[in-house]
Amino acid sequence: MKFRKVAIGLLLLSLLGGTVVFANGTVQKVRLIINGIESEEGGVTVDGKTFLPLKQLANSLQAIIEWDNANKRATVYKPNVHMFLYKGNSPFGAVDKGFQGKISVFSQIDNLKKGVSSVKVTITDPSGKEKLIQTEEVNPKNDNFWFRTGEFEYKFDVAGEYIVRFSVKPAGVEEWFVVSEKLVTSKNP
Repeated sequence: MKFRKVAIGLLLLSLLGGTVVFANGTVQKVRLIINGIESEEGGVTVDGKTFLPLKQLANSLQAIIEWDNANKRATVYKPNVHMFLYKGNSPFGAVDKGFQGKISVFSQIDNLKKGVSSVKVTITDPSGKEKLIQTEEVNPKNDNFWFRTGEFEYKFDVAGEYIVRFSVKPAGVEEWFVVSEKLVTSKNP
């Protein structure tokens, strides 16, 4: 009797598993490539509709995500951020390897549809080591504002690409969102 119950249970599981595999046949994996870099997660196509991982997509697009769990709603905000790097009063985008001096970062932010409480500017060297340039609490009164870091001493030790990132922390949230990046090339003299 016990063997019969086990056999019937296994038969039902086999049929159910086959049904799930058959139903899953309409789901296709999708490779997601953003700016030439393939995403680890990718997406899926179900019945002709493509679904992508929102957080990864928004991070790649340098946007802010707001999740409203009560209403099961995700909102994406993409501010425009333009950054300029200055040596004194002269803007620059490339330096010779070994350059050391005082620089500052000027950021112009507009189309900001989400309130922010803090901003952060960092620089990452070609090896991936990140240095905090400045973080500051802000309280913009409208959808645009300017932010300039104080001058800071920095040395471009090696040739390669350095990434300056501008991040915001939305009001009432503890997570930072990178909303702009600026590439600085350090080349051999």
